[in-house]
Order: sequence, then C-alpha cells, then structure tokens
Amino acid sequence: MYEPLPVYKPAASRMQIEKAVEMLIQAERPVIVAGGGVINADAAALLQQFAELTSVPVIPTLMGWGCIPDDHELMAGMVGLQTAHRYGNATLLASDMVFGIGNRFANRHTGSVEKYTEGRKIVHIDIEPTQIGRVLCPDLGIVSDAKAALTLLVEVAQEMQKAGRLPCRKEWVADCQQRKRTLLRKTHFDNVPVKPQRVYEEMNKAFGRDVCYVTTIGLSQIAAAQMLHVFKDRHWINCGQAGPLGWTIPAALGVCAADPKRNVVAISGDFDFQFLIEELAVGAQFNIPYIHVLVNNAYLGLIRQSQRAFDMDYCVQLAFENINSSEVNGYGVDHVKVAEGLGCKAIRVFKPEDIAPAFEQAKALMAQYRVPVVVEVILERVTNISMGSELDNVMEFEDIADNAADAPTETCFMHYE
Repeated sequence: MYEPLPVYKPAASRMQIEKAVEMLIQAERPVIVAGGGVINADAAALLQQFAELTSVPVIPTLMGWGCIPDDHELMAGMVGLQTAHRYGNATLLASDMVFGIGNRFANRHTGSVEKYTEGRKIVHIDIEPTQIGRVLCPDLGIVSDAKAALTLLVEVAQEMQKAGRLPCRKEWVADCQQRKRTLLRKTHFDNVPVKPQRVYEEMNKAFGRDVCYVTTIGLSQIAAAQMLHVFKDRHWINCGQAGPLGWTIPAALGVCAADPKRNVVAISGDFDFQFLIEELAVGAQFNIPYIHVLVNNAYLGLIRQSQRAFDMDYCVQLAFENINSSEVNGYGVDHVKVAEGLGCKAIRVFKPEDIAPAFEQAKALMAQYRVPVVVEVILERVTNISMGSELDNVMEFEDIADNAADAPTETCFMHYE
C-alpha cells in the first residue's frame, strides 16, 4: 500500500519572530504584504489579528486578495503595475518597511526591484526556501509556513502590547485611509457602447459581500482587480501568474461543485470565453448554476494594449460580420446562441442602464433552471486599462474620480452587506 508523504511545513523559531517584530516596531510607516500563502495556510484570520494588534496596513497581492476585507480600515489596497489601486501604490511608495508573508514579490507586484526597495527595510516570510532572496535580498528572511509564523507573530505582538512596546500608528493609518478615499478611478460612465468600468461598478452593486469571483487573465482580469471588491478569503479564485486562457468556465464549475452553496460569479473576456466555451454543457448536464459575466470587445485586449508601444494592431481583432446573427452588430461570434445551444441561458446587454436588470434576470434564471447563465455586455472596442512600467509610473488612460458620483461603489462611499 502506498501512502502519501506528510506535507513538510517548516516553522519559524521564536527568535526569528521576535527579531521580525522588533524590526516592525522600529519602522515608522510599515506595511504588510500578504500573499497567497496566507490563504493557502488558512491564516487569514491570524493575518488580520496581527495587523490589528500592530496597527499596520495590509497590502494583499492578487493571490492574497480577500485575506482582509476590502472595507477594513487597515486594507491599504493592492500594489503593482496592473492589478493594483492608485491608493495602494501610493501607500507602498510612502512606506519605510515591507513585511512580506506568504508572497513571492512577483514582478507585476514590484515593478523594478530598485524602486520597490528604495528606502525600505524588507522582511520576507515564505514556506519555500528558494523564494527567499530570489527576487530581492530581504533584511530578514524566514522560511516558514504562513500559519505557523503568524501564530507566533500574534503571540509576540500580544506580549509587546502588554509591555507597552507597540507604537501608536494612528497618523500613518489615517494617511493610508485618506489616500483610499481620494486616489480613485472613475467607474460611472454612461457611454454606449459600454465602458468596462461601468460593468464592474454594477457587479459591485448586484452581487454583495458573499460573492465569489472566478477569473483568469487579460484586460478583464486586470480591470476586475482594480474595480471589484472582495471581502473573504477564497472568494477571489484566480490562476495567478499562469496564463491559461479558457480556465474560467471549468474553474467556475469546479468551485460550484466543491461548494454548491457558494454565490459564484465568473468574469471572462470574449477570447477566454471562447477557448473552452463547450464546457458550459457540463454545467447544463449536471445542473451547476452560476453567473458568467462576459465582457465582449471583440479583441485580444491585453495584447492589443501591449502592441501600442510598437504602433501595432496585429492579429488581435476578433470582430467580423456574422451572416447568421446581425444582432451582434459586427462583434463576431454570437455567444448567446452558442450558450443556449449548449443548454444554458444567456442575456445580451448593449446599454449601461440595462446591466443591473440583466443581473437580476440572471439570478432568477439561474434559480429557475439550475444551469449556468451568461450575461454578455457589449463593450466599446478599445479601452486602455491603467498600467505602467513602475509603481510611480502607472498610466491612467481614463478619468480619475473627483467625487462619490464618479466611483459610487468604492468602499469609502458604499456600505456592503
């Protein structure tokens, strides 16, 4: 009989953790960067407890998103060149220490190592020894399972608190909150064809606090990470640094199968959706209901945007005149007919004011027929999503928000239940 080997989980020593906490105490403007390792270790509650004890703002990575609720006062936003918030990048650049737990310092998060580390002490805790020092050389590296490390971090922080050694960070936290209220991107557009920002705004309104988002890669993923909100660990299911177009549909079905009570909403661009569209039939066959939001610009959007640097628009257009479906207005594949042919329900939306009713209709159809329901929103063909080459050089291609009306679903303006 073969038996699986026990999983090796290295644990930080008390001495290592005490040194890490001492470094944290000495910092004036520290941030915690929490990666996917925190979620994999089921340590989100400990992470939040440690942050609250020490009053240190938390920056989740894309894979760590949900380890602290988006509306928590210490949630400082995501950081990076693409899947990031304006306020998150500004807070990282204002910090003097990065306390990394279960993260890998991926280049979409850091930008150049020189800019990321300039003027900052770095602590890096990770279960994988080869990750320590792979991207940047930390001032303190600790090989440890995230939960084991956080258990000790909470214990030591509680002792420091009782001894009156934890500094007051009210001013630093207030600065972070001020950035979170003011450095926002506009989402409320009334344009026809629809701007993608409006789709994510309506998703925030429609799906609530318990929603579990599933998505893959592309401009749709980047925009989703910039504009959606996640409030629980394991409620942002993403493929990380892999690039498997087509992953979203089978992944959404897998999440539903693993947790049938979960409120699953998937997000795809048109090319990701077409890659494995036939898997919708599995959802129909086995009565696996979920909502799939399809943002359709008939383009390979991320590749198109990357080609701008070379003044190109080469082989990235998916639009054509469909002789069998004039109603798609030159956007090529009739996803509604295909989805219906695979035994699912589908709705197509052309105007921003019709998005919210479509989501409500999708919920009703999903409950009635117990199959996947596709909500296709026809977008403007070209939208450039915020990204750049450095944390201080992210280009904003669209308007930024000046007031609550510009970004009504930001957590500083909207209460989520």
